[in-house]
Amino acid sequence: MRTSHMTTRSTPDACTLLDADHRAVKKLFNEYDEMAGSKAKRSIDARRQLAQRICVELTVHTQLEEEIFYPAVRAAIKEQDLLEEAEVEHASAKDLIEQIQSAQEVDEKFDAKVKVLGEYIDHHVKEERNEMFPKARASRLDLVAMRDELQARKEELMAEMEGVAA
Repeated sequence: MRTSHMTTRSTPDACTLLDADHRAVKKLFNEYDEMAGSKAKRSIDARRQLAQRICVELTVHTQLEEEIFYPAVRAAIKEQDLLEEAEVEHASAKDLIEQIQSAQEVDEKFDAKVKVLGEYIDHHVKEERNEMFPKARASRLDLVAMRDELQARKEELMAEMEGVAA
């Protein structure tokens, strides 16, 4: 029996799931930075593969936010500017993702695009963590139920992406 839609810090919710994605992709960006610092020839294929993995993770994550999380938050909070900014940040990230995925060469420009994408994502994550997530948690949204919806959709999208990559 549920008496409230409010979530507590100890209950994993939609924000917890999205933030786990943030942490996982940050780890991938750090791994890429280390790899890019090593100019060994063998690292070119590994860098391309890792950059592609980052792009897939971010593509799925942004789709989850745009399909499920943002529309619900938009309906639940007054601060619409947070959502407008997040959507503009997503558009910039998608543009860089497309450039990285279609790049012919893994060179300094490629590395720079991955680095800038990482910086965009860092900025975006800080805003979500510090502003959007607290407002979503303070709203009447059932973020625990949304976590389950996000997880199911994430599994579908990852399966689709793996099917495309195969």
